[in-house]
Amino acid sequence: MKIVLLSMNFAPELTGIGKYSGEMAKALVERGHEVTVVCAPPYYPQLRVSGDYSNRRWCRDQSTPGMTVIRCPVWVPAKMSGLLRLMHLASFAMSSFPVMLWLVLWRPALVFAVAPALFSVPAAWLTARLCGAKCWLHIQDLEIDAAFELGLLKGRRLRSWATAAERLLMRGFDVVSTISQRMLRQLGEKGVPMDRTELVPNWVDLREVRPTDRSLTLREEFSITADQCVCLFSGTINRKQGLGVLVEAARRLAAHPNIVLVICGFGELRMALEESAGDLRNVRFSDLRPTGELNALLNMADIHLLPQMRSAADLVMPSKLTGMLASGRPIIAAADPGTELAIVVQLCGIVTEPESAEGFANAILELASDHHRRAALGAEARAYAERSLDSTTLLDRLNSRMLALCASPSVPPIRPLANPRMAALQDVEVHGPVRVDSAFKEPVPGLTRSQVAQLPRFEKTATPVSAENSQPARHAPVVTNVVMLRRFSGMPLTGRIANVVVHSQTNHGAVLRESEVVRSHSASQGKAEAVADLPDYLDRVISSAA
Repeated sequence: MKIVLLSMNFAPELTGIGKYSGEMAKALVERGHEVTVVCAPPYYPQLRVSGDYSNRRWCRDQSTPGMTVIRCPVWVPAKMSGLLRLMHLASFAMSSFPVMLWLVLWRPALVFAVAPALFSVPAAWLTARLCGAKCWLHIQDLEIDAAFELGLLKGRRLRSWATAAERLLMRGFDVVSTISQRMLRQLGEKGVPMDRTELVPNWVDLREVRPTDRSLTLREEFSITADQCVCLFSGTINRKQGLGVLVEAARRLAAHPNIVLVICGFGELRMALEESAGDLRNVRFSDLRPTGELNALLNMADIHLLPQMRSAADLVMPSKLTGMLASGRPIIAAADPGTELAIVVQLCGIVTEPESAEGFANAILELASDHHRRAALGAEARAYAERSLDSTTLLDRLNSRMLALCASPSVPPIRPLANPRMAALQDVEVHGPVRVDSAFKEPVPGLTRSQVAQLPRFEKTATPVSAENSQPARHAPVVTNVVMLRRFSGMPLTGRIANVVVHSQTNHGAVLRESEVVRSHSASQGKAEAVADLPDYLDRVISSAA
């Protein structure tokens, strides 16, 4: 089908939104779609238009079969203050608007807009409505909240107006997606109906980024010996990263010559950061590496560093995290307890207090002195990437959802989940009789028994399946009652009811069928069980299916 992708940032940018938008467009073409991309010339993160591209004229590139890339002029300031950033975003919104209207004549089936920048979103919505296409908004950053929390924009009244406009825009789209569970929950808080939301995590090509032996060539280039411990930050150098703590941590580690910090990237704060680290011999700076050298760079690290400002927690999910995890190296990240970043990193590294140089220094010393622990945490990082971030799996899901959305206006959203514990209850079928009233007394915090009784139920004839051999049991088909519960514990019971939580009463137990995680699960023999805590229940389901 025909798809219009509106993304201000696009390939060949090496980091952030441009990288993922470029990979998504390529994947859609490989899956048989015609894709027209409306974007700006590459300028990020160095904040200048690169190569042979121009920021003063429109140009079209059809060098890739099945893909047309239309680049629109954009004004790029040398430094991104609040007002200058607004002017920068507005310049692309204005230059891309006539292109989007012209694409109405192309009659796309889907208009897919990537934010940032929300300034361009109205053009995507209008284009879709004029040509009868579906419209999809994908949010990489909650940019308005982040801008005010980081101090780029100020004023209570301005924030109120901006938030109201954001809510209005989001509600107009057929689907609104984002990259993390917490950001998905914030969409609901902003008034987006949960039956129109999707989780589309950032991905990583596990064939391109994989654990290898440490890159000796790169170490020699940075004058790093084989026995030194490399702590690497690679990405954009801007305000929300809070990279000043790494320089201060390096000062605290100056007495440990076996530890070297490498900061690789571009950004508006790069020059100031280099000046502040000018007297430190244990800090190296480098430009971003081409895509072909990314795996060597990530594998040069013994430890990955991921600082972040406290105010940016759960408003952005660092895109660089996917490559860190896939490289099979431990991670030290700055995050408050309970944030999604902290939940992920605590499985494969150390979570330290945001904006704390002492916390980073102590965590670096802890891992640098323990090779075996680094190896174990690195293995956990790679396992998480393989389980949750594989590009082929996630892009196949996205493609399926796009096809389903455009095929029927009544197709309910498919919610691909990065968290396997939550994924356990997606697309589950239960075979065997279920006594619903006794099985559900308080399944979700705040959900009463009377509310359970009002949830949609439907009956179907099912052949019980043996948990041992997955063959039909001897007795006759039975009627199964299924109670559908919302996926997120404690969320309002509005929108689509998505998941199944049941226990069987048959003597052979229940078989839960789930497309990805749960293959079989034997329930308690002849006993219905109350489910009081969904996460704990899911843990038991997954451990039984392992």
